[in-house]
Amino acid sequence: MVTGPKQIHAFKTDADPIFITKYGNGHINDTYLIVDGTARQYILQKINKNIFRATHELMENIKAVTDHLRKHVMQSRKALSLIPTKDGKDWLVDEDGEYWRLYPFISDTVCLQLVENPEDFKESGVAFGNFQRTMADFDAGSLFETIPRFHDTPNRYTNFKNALRADPLGRAKDVKREIDFALAREEYAGTLMKLYESGDMPLRVTHNDTKLNNVLFDRETRKALCVIDLDTVMPGLAVNDFGCSVRFGASTAAEDETDLTKVSFSLPLMEAFTEGFLNTCGESLTDCELYHLRDGAKMMTLEDGLRFLTDYIEGDVYYRIKRENHNIDRCRTQFKLVGEMETKWDQMQEIILKAVK
Repeated sequence: MVTGPKQIHAFKTDADPIFITKYGNGHINDTYLIVDGTARQYILQKINKNIFRATHELMENIKAVTDHLRKHVMQSRKALSLIPTKDGKDWLVDEDGEYWRLYPFISDTVCLQLVENPEDFKESGVAFGNFQRTMADFDAGSLFETIPRFHDTPNRYTNFKNALRADPLGRAKDVKREIDFALAREEYAGTLMKLYESGDMPLRVTHNDTKLNNVLFDRETRKALCVIDLDTVMPGLAVNDFGCSVRFGASTAAEDETDLTKVSFSLPLMEAFTEGFLNTCGESLTDCELYHLRDGAKMMTLEDGLRFLTDYIEGDVYYRIKRENHNIDRCRTQFKLVGEMETKWDQMQEIILKAVK
């Protein structure tokens, strides 16, 4: 008898499971690969309620978004879909109150952890651009805000200054340069939120974790197939999704690199992503969004650096660390990228304008 989560038997698989194993490199949800008696494969996930506390609303968002995406794709491999339970529900809540979901396994794919070449990064831009274009006619306001004020950068500054005042471990004195760097950009941090609040920046369906490793690529053609990991799908700003990708993929070093001489913001990599992104969704974005795409890149980088700095001051209570000063190392790479973006500000806009034409 196959052993594994008994919850798989609640779902409407084609046959009884014959193989179950842990799957993937994720650190949040419990993920399993399932094979049934017809050799069909599935991905079963138990959602981490400690991280995603609005679990029901999260699943409502995923159901609405995947249904919409699937109406616009010609191939099943190009969008996720939920497999219902035997009693017709879209996900399972077990007797312990845990949430489970089942997806068809998308075969013959690869998931990249780092940008290996500009073409891969461009293809990820195609994937996230397709996501934006396809969701452009969806009412973003109908989705739940499952993580309140997630990219409200001024609110992140409020949290940062509260941490500074408390300074529970006396660490602030050791990171004065980073504190000064952050405070010098506090006024700028409200740029995008002000545009949204004035009605100039539209609310969109956003992924909110647009890293390269959340795109599935066809193993043979290396073309992007679909966007995965929809747990953070919410109403938001398209420029922030663009910026999250650029922040991660256009850096020449790891997020926690200690040698800052290795950390640089690559304009060629930004250009590759921007071309893929705007070639697919550029026509669905407003002039305001297009003009402020570079602000999305800088804002997401500044915000991440600020969050790492805040967590360091508070005692490393949010982000998992693997060594002493891990969070401040992360902060420094992000602030180095922000500084480089500022020196390359005009070139960034030239890249965007070129891709729009």
